[in-house]
Amino acid sequence: MSELVPEPRQKPVVPMKPTGINTNLLGYIGIDTIIEQMRKKTMKTGFDFNIMVVGQSGLGKSTLVNTLFKSQVSRKSSGWNREEKIPKTVEIKAIGHVIEEGGVKMKLTVIDTPGFGDQINNENCWEPIEKYINEQYEKFLKEEVNIARKKRIPDTRVHCCLYFISPTGHSLRPLDLEFMKHLSKVVNIIPVIAKADTMTLEEKTEFKQRVRKELEVNGIEFYPQKEFDEDLEDKTENDKIRESMPFAVVGSDKEYQVNGKRVLGRKTPWGIIEVENLTHCEFALLRDFVIRTHLQDLKEVTHNIHYETYRAKRLNDNGGLPPMTVETEENHESNL
Repeated sequence: MSELVPEPRQKPVVPMKPTGINTNLLGYIGIDTIIEQMRKKTMKTGFDFNIMVVGQSGLGKSTLVNTLFKSQVSRKSSGWNREEKIPKTVEIKAIGHVIEEGGVKMKLTVIDTPGFGDQINNENCWEPIEKYINEQYEKFLKEEVNIARKKRIPDTRVHCCLYFISPTGHSLRPLDLEFMKHLSKVVNIIPVIAKADTMTLEEKTEFKQRVRKELEVNGIEFYPQKEFDEDLEDKTENDKIRESMPFAVVGSDKEYQVNGKRVLGRKTPWGIIEVENLTHCEFALLRDFVIRTHLQDLKEVTHNIHYETYRAKRLNDNGGLPPMTVETEENHESNL
């Protein structure tokens, strides 16, 4: 069976900067209030963010997501119960929550993938995940082409996929490479090394370098992709992030008293591992990256690159016509 040649990725369309002459204003107009107008609108409507977690069981996926958003947003924060069987196939479970902070509402959806990488034969176990991601693009596309479409289309598209790498200290598994090779074309993948407290500092540094090298050799690009850097400022900022990845993290939703302060941490025979202490792990780097600096960009790359690539392919496959929805089918039949 001949190997499928991947289609070339669509380059991001970067708007041209205006070339007009700078005009000195004779008085105050008020165009600087647009930012405040946008802020007020966002405060009213809120926004969606959909994050997927992928990795074999026992790597602390749910705990890490709960730690990221400082609330019980994932389906569970502990390992498999003895009574709970590992699924025989990969399942997709989405749980939605509304989080509010400083008057800003976010509808957060956490998509879990129990059963991934847990079977004796894990061949093609990435396929249900890719299918789910594409189904969300299809759902959005069908809403978009409706004649009387909604004012605000519900966005279930996956904006970010945290891929959990087992802290073996050796190399990536073939499954890791296969998953990221296929899925990096359709979703923003952020690889993380789970349970980093099981490795020494030297082991952690060497493993991070080895993982980066393996991804490079196999032509796998993770988010933020170099080709999507829009300008020198973007490139400089993202280069620093890329050099730090994959982030070696520890998650915990338990608090401990350390030097008179309450901190999130994991208790070990050697002391408390502070989750948000950069000398202990890189959780704070991951949190700042995903939530505080790149959350909006994750959404924009999803819409402008991954979704547009899917949309263009669907329209091309359909001879330039939009896919038929229930509404368009009914209208078409009524016109006959």
